[in-house]
Amino acid sequence: MKKKYVICIEEVVSKEFEVFAENEENAMEIARKKYRSGEFVLEPGMLSAKKMAIVFPDGAVTDWIEF
Repeated sequence: MKKKYVICIEEVVSKEFEVFAENEENAMEIARKKYRSGEFVLEPGMLSAKKMAIVFPDGAVTDWIEF
């Protein structure tokens, strides 16, 4: 008899952006603000990784498998 499974798929998209800043911390803060304001946007299709796992009713999750 077949059983129902819940599969969680996670995708990671990435894109490089340039910022000018005084130091690394400032660069990260600038990038965070530009991302939140919509100035830095990642488009679908810039996929850099994908993985999946089974999620059980009790909340337990199997190891993530890259595919």
